[in-house]
Amino acid sequence: MLARVRTPRTIVAMYSQQLLDHFEHPRNAGEAANPDASAQLENPACGDILKLTMKVVEGCVAEIRFLAKGCVSTMACGSALTELVKGRTVEAARRLRREEVVEAVGGLPEASAHASHLAMDALAAVLKQIEG
Repeated sequence: MLARVRTPRTIVAMYSQQLLDHFEHPRNAGEAANPDASAQLENPACGDILKLTMKVVEGCVAEIRFLAKGCVSTMACGSALTELVKGRTVEAARRLRREEVVEAVGGLPEASAHASHLAMDALAAVLKQIEG
């Protein structure tokens, strides 16, 4: 018989349901095969790492995937970012705001704000490799 895994109450109290959902069920995890662009950034203060790989077809983000090593918020922000960017034009992806990522995860504790900054910095780095 399988035991049901429960998220500790302290975690539930700290994070929104949306954030925990992205953490427990990450979207677009992994690496894109033969990506047009790839960027990996590390937050020097906490050591969190976020890697994005992207495929672009006719000016649109056809595929974007992430790999993350770090805190719950970094993994959730990586997941949410990929959902927000996938299907957008490259120009629209460049206009994505950090607040949209934070909203997509249902907010972040102040101590976890670094995760959304890392996600946006990684997005800027991967988009810099795309012409247009």
